[in-house]
Amino acid sequence: MVMLPLKIIFLLAIFGGLTFPQTSSSATTSAGGDDATVCIIGSGIGGSSVAHFLRKYSTNHHPKILVFERHAIVGGRMATVTIGGDAFEAGGSILHPKNYHASNYTNLLNLTEKRPSSSESSISLGIWDGNGFAVKTLNVNSNWGIVNKIVSFFNGIYLFMRYGFSLVKMGGFVDETVNKFLKYYEGVETRPVFESVEEMLKWAGLFNLTGKSLKEELVDGVKLAPLLIEELVTVITRINYGQSVNISGLAGAVSLAGSGGGLWAVEGGNWQMAAGLINSSDVELYLHEEIDSISVLGEYYELNSTKGNTYSCEVAVVATPLDESSIQFSPPVSVPMRQLQHTHATFVRGLINPVYFGLKAVSEIPELVATIEDPRLPFTSISILKCYNETDMTYKIFSRQAMTDALLDSIFSVRKETVRINWGAYPHYKAPEKFAPFILDGKHLYYVNAFENAASTMETSAVAAENIARLILSRFFGKDSSCPSDLKRTSCSSAEASHSDM
Repeated sequence: MVMLPLKIIFLLAIFGGLTFPQTSSSATTSAGGDDATVCIIGSGIGGSSVAHFLRKYSTNHHPKILVFERHAIVGGRMATVTIGGDAFEAGGSILHPKNYHASNYTNLLNLTEKRPSSSESSISLGIWDGNGFAVKTLNVNSNWGIVNKIVSFFNGIYLFMRYGFSLVKMGGFVDETVNKFLKYYEGVETRPVFESVEEMLKWAGLFNLTGKSLKEELVDGVKLAPLLIEELVTVITRINYGQSVNISGLAGAVSLAGSGGGLWAVEGGNWQMAAGLINSSDVELYLHEEIDSISVLGEYYELNSTKGNTYSCEVAVVATPLDESSIQFSPPVSVPMRQLQHTHATFVRGLINPVYFGLKAVSEIPELVATIEDPRLPFTSISILKCYNETDMTYKIFSRQAMTDALLDSIFSVRKETVRINWGAYPHYKAPEKFAPFILDGKHLYYVNAFENAASTMETSAVAAENIARLILSRFFGKDSSCPSDLKRTSCSSAEASHSDM
């Protein structure tokens, strides 16, 4: 997701990250031994988090953990791209101040939080409708923090004048959802291990949001002004999920919440969280090893790779979306059909062409150009990542289709360097949502990405992963997933303690 400059909307509420779970399983087997092997397919934030939480909670067991990654590097949908010698986030880009797992990972791994400067926090916004800017906030790029705060204040007044008290209502909707999400950070004494996504959502009071579209929720329930939904809300869902306000309500609420203030990233790239968790979790990592089949052989799972290698394990965890995966299961598993929403991220170093927007000077173009829902518009957003000087900048473009050279040449007067990435970024959300099971076969084959149909973020992947780790410990090792004595300070206390002590 891209950081939307909604700090200028000072009335917008904030988002809390999701988290974990617990209930007893009818399929629990006899307790496993220390010689058991857990195979994890995927080294993104989900797979690395499973490994981390297995080690964190396994005080009496030390299973062998194998992690398989089909690419040359870990990180999954967290990745960076290098333009002109500078690295920029190409996948999962932003983290919320209440994404406690990510924050704890950062502290645990001695990584550094990267927060926007005052000028970056008050960047100008323009909503482009194909003919002109329906919304255009003040564009003042100053190194003086007080100037940026004044500009941000007046931009907030401008937006309030346009959308009125609907901004307050939207903030209340987000705040209510946040408070429900925060239940997932309660101590494990009151937080169950969940065997299904539905059960997990119902426990927190969030399930009903997956049964209606965001638009229905905002029109019928929150009663927002149509103009706010058509413009600002649409811009947020398009940038954060590449989709319209017809996405399911919970994903939409997460999208709105992920556009508030205090957003951050990991200095040097968010992928370092996955790399650090894997390095610190005593695992065997297999890069360039794509698993193409998983078969049940008695008490074991046999994993076969495209290289012809075979691995055996008592527990198998799929931590990659199955929607576009070629993994074959024997016997077959049942997963609801789901499309992934592809987002094309195009990075350009050069200079944008003001003529394309009917303007005379580059300085008149907002630093973030977002678009309404109109099939004629070829891009979702264009944002400035770095300004080297008045004629040399690096831009990031989001679009639903690939940006052709001809199109880019019409938008940019200068293109020194262009990098294109096609992400199968998140599910195509459609209410009412249907969920894949966490336990794919009723035994010990688990699916982290089942939770993505509720909401897809780095933090929600970590949330689902923690639940999967606790499921494995309770079902396979016969271990009650309540807090071990030496973990009480980090996991069994309040959300605040968990945030600071992990």
